[in-house]
Amino acid sequence: MKHCNCLFFSLLLALWMQSEAQTVIKVTDPHIRYSGRIAMTDSTAELSWSATSVAINFSGTTLSAVLKDERSDNNYNIIVDGKVLSVIHPEMAKKSYVLAKNLTPGRHTLELFKRTEWAMGKTWLYGFELSGSDKILPPPPAKKRKIEFFGNSISCGYADEDTTGKDRGTSPYENGYLSYASITARHFDAELHNTSKSGIGITVSWFPLIMSEMYDRLDATDPGSKWDFSKYTPDLVVINLFQNDSWIVNLPNNDQFKARFGATPPTPEFIINAYQQFVKSVRGKYPQAKIICILGSMDATKPGSPWPGYIQKAVDGINDRNIYTHFIPYKNTNGHPSLKEQQAMADDLIGFIENTIGWR
Repeated sequence: MKHCNCLFFSLLLALWMQSEAQTVIKVTDPHIRYSGRIAMTDSTAELSWSATSVAINFSGTTLSAVLKDERSDNNYNIIVDGKVLSVIHPEMAKKSYVLAKNLTPGRHTLELFKRTEWAMGKTWLYGFELSGSDKILPPPPAKKRKIEFFGNSISCGYADEDTTGKDRGTSPYENGYLSYASITARHFDAELHNTSKSGIGITVSWFPLIMSEMYDRLDATDPGSKWDFSKYTPDLVVINLFQNDSWIVNLPNNDQFKARFGATPPTPEFIINAYQQFVKSVRGKYPQAKIICILGSMDATKPGSPWPGYIQKAVDGINDRNIYTHFIPYKNTNGHPSLKEQQAMADDLIGFIENTIGWR
């Protein structure tokens, strides 16, 4: 009798241990689908750019991830089967986070989407954890279309969730998932790279870095860190820049104005040439891509602004039939675009892409 009881409890213990066992999925596992400029090592995936995402298919009810944040200043959407379930705010200490639990048994797709831009710091992903008999499945299929945005705060979703009118750009109020760039990419079921930074410009920025110096970096904070453009070839590139330039070129006492221009404001010819050279640089990286040079929807496109004209002259001078211009109307409200205004921008851009590029 005692022998039977021991055997019974041994079986229960074995079953319990099996149910509690975890399967660790390393970051290098080919079942994981990454999107964005991500620095990879054997043990970590470094997430920094806005709209960077990690997706995994699995069969089970629970999924965890081991994360560490540089400053605990980033936020991520947890998207399960296409629906945003929650937001996670990783801490500076390396730890395991339950991303989803109590799901219906069976197949699921989970995506971890970075809402915040690289100015908020980096997050390191060390891997995923599956519980019990849960299993990793073949990765989500690659998207058939690819888009890359080169932009500023508007493309990052700066302050789009600040409903107080204070236009705060700190991480709780920035949601890159609902920026016009992300909305547009999802509409066309396209993979997204969002190579953007709040405050950046073509000729001058609110900090000592302009787009031509940032656009080819893997780690935006490291001048020596270069992105391998062969890893991602977009079908469509959208450039939305000049909003910051339009302010700073009129501020001769600004430190960045002095650093870039000295005491003399740049001429229209200088501005047009700088924009043209950046577009040519992008064209050199992506010879076959369609490129749309847009502007909006802040005051760089208000009536009487010269900045749309600068862009038009720059593009006309390139004489490339696959480079287009499109100017999103001035929203005529204070601050950065709200969620509603981001959606309006996306609707405007989507319509232009459908009518001009022919995507449906």
